[in-house]
Amino acid sequence: MLKEFKKDKLKVKVHSTRAEMGVAAAKDATTIINQLLKEKESINAIFAAAPSQNEFLETLRKETIDWNRINAFHMDEYVDLHPDAPQGFANFLRKKIFSKVVFKSVNCLDGNAADTEQEARRYSALLAEYPADIVLMGIGENTHIAFNDPHVADFNDKKLVKIVDLDLACRQQQVNDGCFSEIANVPTHALTLTVPALVKAKYVFCMVPSEKKAQAIYQTLNEDIQDNFPSTILRKHPNATLYLDKDSAKLI
Repeated sequence: MLKEFKKDKLKVKVHSTRAEMGVAAAKDATTIINQLLKEKESINAIFAAAPSQNEFLETLRKETIDWNRINAFHMDEYVDLHPDAPQGFANFLRKKIFSKVVFKSVNCLDGNAADTEQEARRYSALLAEYPADIVLMGIGENTHIAFNDPHVADFNDKKLVKIVDLDLACRQQQVNDGCFSEIANVPTHALTLTVPALVKAKYVFCMVPSEKKAQAIYQTLNEDIQDNFPSTILRKHPNATLYLDKDSAKLI
């Protein structure tokens, strides 16, 4: 590890490479997951789907964990993307981890539901019934967390899940990440867990590699804590850790 420090309540750990970052974050998350499983019969975990999570998920799924005592959720999903599209976040997580280990349950958002408002209510009810113990997430180039882009993020949101329109920077990131060939192919709307739904978890692990995220990391750590920079909310969480590689940390 290159360095470790705190910004407000947020712990920050900087590693030399994204591979080292992913492994270290997975090892730390495993420790907390197993600690939680000593305290409770079953726990609830929320996963992010993005290329930034690849190294983390690759290591985590190989760790010694009683997966069959964990209810798995994910934090966002495109609306009206083909159900089999590899860019779908549920499909991404099935490929990376949901199909690799046996969870107690896997609960996915359906972006192709006939009534997306009803789907948001359905998933909200699940989250209320199974409150998150741990969230495993990233940060977008525009500082979004899940699909809470700056123009729709609300730190006092009354909802747990809502439908949002995606801003241009968010949609462009999907092209930058190689998920879509051009911005015209990126969906314009999504279902997302709200900011309160994410940060009410007891633990938050946030993995953010890549030079493309350097500006967002600078803003996360240096802007005032406000809706316009959604990831700044992590600085108020008592048990949140931000994992960076040297590229994403280059401006701090």
